[in-house]
Amino acid sequence: MDNEIRKHFRFNFWVNLLDGGFFGFAFGFASLSTVLPLYIATMSDSALLVGLVPAIHTVGWQLPQLFTAQKVRALNRFKPWVLFMTVHERIPFLFLSLIAWFSPLLGKNTALWLSFLALTWQGLGGGFTANAWQNMIGKIIPPEYRATFFGLQSAAANLLGSAGAAIAGLILERLMFPGNFALCFLLASIMMGLSFFFISLTREPPHTIEAPIQDSKTFWSEVRSILRQDKSFTWFLVGRIIFQFSMMAFAFYIVYAVQERGLGKFEAGIMTSVLFVTQVIANPLLGWLADRWKRQPVLELGALAVVLSALLAWLAPSLTWFYFVMILTGIANTVFWAIGLAITLEFGPEDQRPTYVGLANTLIAPAAALSPLVGGWLADQFGYLATFAASAFLGFGALIVLHFFVRSPERERQASVSATSG
Repeated sequence: MDNEIRKHFRFNFWVNLLDGGFFGFAFGFASLSTVLPLYIATMSDSALLVGLVPAIHTVGWQLPQLFTAQKVRALNRFKPWVLFMTVHERIPFLFLSLIAWFSPLLGKNTALWLSFLALTWQGLGGGFTANAWQNMIGKIIPPEYRATFFGLQSAAANLLGSAGAAIAGLILERLMFPGNFALCFLLASIMMGLSFFFISLTREPPHTIEAPIQDSKTFWSEVRSILRQDKSFTWFLVGRIIFQFSMMAFAFYIVYAVQERGLGKFEAGIMTSVLFVTQVIANPLLGWLADRWKRQPVLELGALAVVLSALLAWLAPSLTWFYFVMILTGIANTVFWAIGLAITLEFGPEDQRPTYVGLANTLIAPAAALSPLVGGWLADQFGYLATFAASAFLGFGALIVLHFFVRSPERERQASVSATSG
């Protein structure tokens, strides 16, 4: 099995890299940080609704994963499930394009509700894909290359995403509503189609299923046992939950800069490009460091970046400083995504990996749902600066938990080697 995986390693590495690249290109045209929030802001002035945009995407991606784990564990190949489900995270962008184009006829309220339905469909489509996709990547990419792969894939996504964001900024600036948003979402759907083509090329050999769980009662009993007995993993979940809450301000940086600091829409697109470019550089660099050095300090670096980004947005004397806010946001996003995925795939035995992956995402979903809503509520009640201050405080809490309480599998192995040597 290992020989078969390594035989196709280079091919799988590149086709999945291209999948991620064009997936990111799509999200450049439909950015969760700028394009989609600005689109929702044309139909509502509620910061709470703006905050729902990243919340729906994140919760949709995270929430279903534990509930699909039992099914995923029974698969001897993950790719067919991935291809069937990922269609549902790609097609909704075409519907968003149609909704945006016909929004003057539909009216603001109807267009708003239809847009949120499409966003919910897209988020859940990703969620029903995610567990099988992570396990497929964990299967076809050898362990010593996983953080590097996730880093490079995210870098490709952000490189093309930065180009998409810059083009989207020009489209939003130069075309009239609703054609500008409709064209952005149409281009996103085209890029999603190219992404699907590349992931469909993945070569995944079948694997032997070791004693699949046949009934739900046994499965949920195992879930409770993992949470009780694997203390390192449980603390990792606690740290991730606080980390998720600490990122509540990310959805509001650009909106705040546009609405209260006078940032132009084209400049907003450029700032989004800075965010993407930062992630292009940070993803492979931090992924390489995590694989070749240690993953735990890199995880802590992400929490520190959250603190600094929120403090800088809170105290920035001019709009120029928001470029640094975007850089720090990019570092934090990189760590939470790429390094978080790599560490998650290290916990537990291989046959239980879908359960661990499900727990590591589904239990984070409530925080993902609530954090932008809390951030939006704080912004509505007390202003955006209150949201930034709360993010800084929570980011510091995440840093404390990750440093003093989390023992990653890497630390456990080092401690075991030291004890054996002693």
